[in-house]
Amino acid sequence: MEAKVSIIMGSTSDLAVMEGAAKIMDEFEIPFEINALSAHRTPEEVEKFAKGAKDRGIQVIIAGAGMAAHLPGVIAAMTTLPVIGVPIKASLDGWDSLLAIVQMPPGIPVATVGINGAQNAGILAVQMMALGDDTLKEKLVNFKEALKKKIVKANEDLSKIEYKFKTN
Repeated sequence: MEAKVSIIMGSTSDLAVMEGAAKIMDEFEIPFEINALSAHRTPEEVEKFAKGAKDRGIQVIIAGAGMAAHLPGVIAAMTTLPVIGVPIKASLDGWDSLLAIVQMPPGIPVATVGINGAQNAGILAVQMMALGDDTLKEKLVNFKEALKKKIVKANEDLSKIEYKFKTN
């Protein structure tokens, strides 16, 4: 089995957030790898990873980082693969990492999800890959339908709750 998605985090302390993307990969049965790389502490390893990812069969990179959050942008600067940035709430309520990831210079795009939004990063990666994969597209349709059913069920449950002034 060869990885198609690479999940990268600046430190293993980010694993609690980044496992949201890993769980989506498992749910959609997409082979993935998960590693810690630091744009500041291991820049040579980041460069080696980014420049070699496409040749290893990686199709999408999900990169999470907190604080200065350079990792997604540094990776994006060294590859033509799509990079999805996950801002990690490490300080300043995550605003520092969100702004660092979303404010990329022209020519170096990084798709950016919400703070600690690794699950959405995983879903976005699936959506990107489903463009050329009908089986994955069908799984995605089923996933979205399950989300819809969950809300319909929640409304059914809410309709059974009684309050003195509730009108529905």
